Amino acid sequence: MSDASLWAALADPHRRAIVALLLERPRPVGEIVEACGLSQPSTSKHLKVLRDAGLVRVRQDAQRRVYALDPAPIAELDAWLAPYRKLWNTSLDALGRRLDGTATETVTAPGELSDEEDADTSTPSPKD
Repeated sequence: MSDASLWAALADPHRRAIVALLLERPRPVGEIVEACGLSQPSTSKHLKVLRDAGLVRVRQDAQRRVYALDPAPIAELDAWLAPYRKLWNTSLDALGRRLDGTATETVTAPGELSDEEDADTSTPSPKD
């Protein structure tokens, strides 16, 4: 199992949908077919790609094949993504601080009327 095969397996939206289903719990092929709205042969091909990439395991349960996620490759992907997550968290924290600073700049200075207070003290109309 290589990083390239993991990324290739996860590149397809149908396979990502299957992985998301299996995240909830192991499922038999028939349930995956029904949930994904794909044909049985198409679903089996996607499951084979996921199995070859090491992302899922299969076990026989009488006549059914039950698929489950293998957490090891997901953990490898998570470890690979960790530095990028730190980068995003740092960037998002900086954005949050910037937005907080911008919000405090729009606060009314002492002695000034805010837009709401200004509206309350507007001159009455001639009909009043």
